[in-house]
Amino acid sequence: MASGSNFHRLPEPEYKRLTMTFDGRTIEARSGDSVAAALIAAGVTVTRTTPVSGVSRGPYCMMGVCFECLMEIDGVQNVQGCMVQVREGMSVRSMAGARTVSDARTPGDG
Repeated sequence: MASGSNFHRLPEPEYKRLTMTFDGRTIEARSGDSVAAALIAAGVTVTRTTPVSGVSRGPYCMMGVCFECLMEIDGVQNVQGCMVQVREGMSVRSMAGARTVSDARTPGDG
């Protein structure tokens, strides 16, 4: 899923390194990153496919308006990755098609 992205991180003198997984792959993130920003920095551009046509989608607006960055975070489906800050050990998965029926939890509820 990685590709040659035009997005590159600016140098920052101090930040805490965190790790999360995306579809089983370990991703390094910086404290303060959104899940979507960490994935883009790691070269991941596709986080879901559409329910009707199966077209690939990924983070777009990065401010919670477009809903293109929906993914499963810590077992909760249809979460906007651009609106969730990375936490150490987070488990993130891409979504294929429509979500399944599950309880109404939010990431981090446990």
